[in-house]
Amino acid sequence: MYFRSRKKLSREVSIFEPMGTDKEGNEINLLDMIEAEQRDFAELVQLNEDTKRLENLIDQVLEPREKEILLMRYGLRGYRELTQREIGDKLKISRSYISRIEKRSLEKLRLAISKKN
Repeated sequence: MYFRSRKKLSREVSIFEPMGTDKEGNEINLLDMIEAEQRDFAELVQLNEDTKRLENLIDQVLEPREKEILLMRYGLRGYRELTQREIGDKLKISRSYISRIEKRSLEKLRLAISKKN
């Protein structure tokens, strides 16, 4: 009977149970792992507005190929986030060319954002 009751408890986990150590050697427990910072509501609203502005700029500023590459690269609008090599394989162009297109596209967006501010 004693073992049967202990078996039920064996599956329980304490949130203060040590899970390991961090880089400095401090003990990390489960509570540290699941604890999350609460974000400020105003910060979330601002992030949402910035995202919408960026989405509009992507459509206005970029060429179709640049747009497609950025959407795939950063996993936007339903695309899965891909590496430059994966995008290159998919589009049948080199990884270095993807890198140049990505860099040029990001620069176009940066300039468009700085003009709007």
